[in-house]
Amino acid sequence: MARALRIGLSARFLHPRPGAAGPLRKTVQYLEQAMANWVMSRDVLVLMIPSINRDGVLHRSNMRLRDYARELDGLVLQGGADLSPASYGEEPLQPEWTGDRMRDDYEIELFNEFFEAGKPVLGVCRGIQLINVALGGTLYQDLPTQVGEQTTHRDRAVYEGNYHDVRIEPASGLARLYPERQSACVNSLHHQAVRKLGRDLVVEARSSADEVIEAVRLRGRSYVLGVQWHPEFHRPGDDKVLSSGPILEEFLGEARRRA
Repeated sequence: MARALRIGLSARFLHPRPGAAGPLRKTVQYLEQAMANWVMSRDVLVLMIPSINRDGVLHRSNMRLRDYARELDGLVLQGGADLSPASYGEEPLQPEWTGDRMRDDYEIELFNEFFEAGKPVLGVCRGIQLINVALGGTLYQDLPTQVGEQTTHRDRAVYEGNYHDVRIEPASGLARLYPERQSACVNSLHHQAVRKLGRDLVVEARSSADEVIEAVRLRGRSYVLGVQWHPEFHRPGDDKVLSSGPILEEFLGEARRRA
């Protein structure tokens, strides 16, 4: 019987809060359940990859993120907090947009290790932005102020219930996955987005109303795909939204091929 695929998911971070009690006095790393269950839906093993604390009892000489890249079959960079503008050479335009530099450093190293190991990488929401920054690109720090409000990319009141249309680029990888679709409805939970493309990335989809980049793919033999929406929140059988199955199947197929 063939070995089950082992897919790594990057961790989300909760940092210590002033005055908090119990575990919230420490840095907490966790998975969002829907993302883990989406990847597991194809009978694969999912493992959260923790960051390595440089000041902790486990020294970096003992275990490295490179070891996870060697042992696992693929990487999913999940959503979460903003990237820090400092990670792409900018100052935050507003104090609330300082992002999470600690998580940036961890995920950039994680991305680089899986990329160098030739393992496939899928980025979701924050994940597409992280891929872009890791490859030298930049972000819009805030779409309403820097692009405009033609499209509502985030509505905190409805969270994953916010949707808009995207246009799939002709002859792109997504166009091959969805041959009957030139446009599609996706959820939207972000206020930042890809601005200047990172090296060797090509655009796979854009927001229909304002041309904001919604999906990117790396040129060449390595498999790297990033989507700005959350496919794990698209329910199977919901014809109103883009099916999440082809994206997951392509990613896992690449993992099997390279395992």
